[in-house]
Amino acid sequence: MFEITLLITALLFGGMVLYAFGFAAFVFNALPPETAGPLIRRAFPHFYMFVLASSAVAAAIAFAFDPVSGAILIAIAITTILARQVLMPAINTATDAGSKTRFKVLHSLSVVTTLAHIGAAAIVLIRLAGS
Repeated sequence: MFEITLLITALLFGGMVLYAFGFAAFVFNALPPETAGPLIRRAFPHFYMFVLASSAVAAAIAFAFDPVSGAILIAIAITTILARQVLMPAINTATDAGSKTRFKVLHSLSVVTTLAHIGAAAIVLIRLAGS
């Protein structure tokens, strides 16, 4: 089961990095803003579900042999629920209302959350690789 946790966590880490630094950046560079924005808005719920599912499954397995890694992964899952259900709708509302300041604050919080998730998954990978 250890190997499965390692693989799922690696998938989580790689998927988050690819989405945050690859897909999103590519979309905004390749498409005009009026197309890129709605595309990213449609993609984010799927991204959050990927992060939630992979972190929750990895956490459930990790608790059996590394409770600290399990706790880190469950923290990723819980904060992803908040990001998906609270933060993302607030960002969309701010965008729709044309509230640029509110959008910037909320978007910055979203970026910090995603970077924290990436960092936390990296810590788990390092812990698991050292086992």
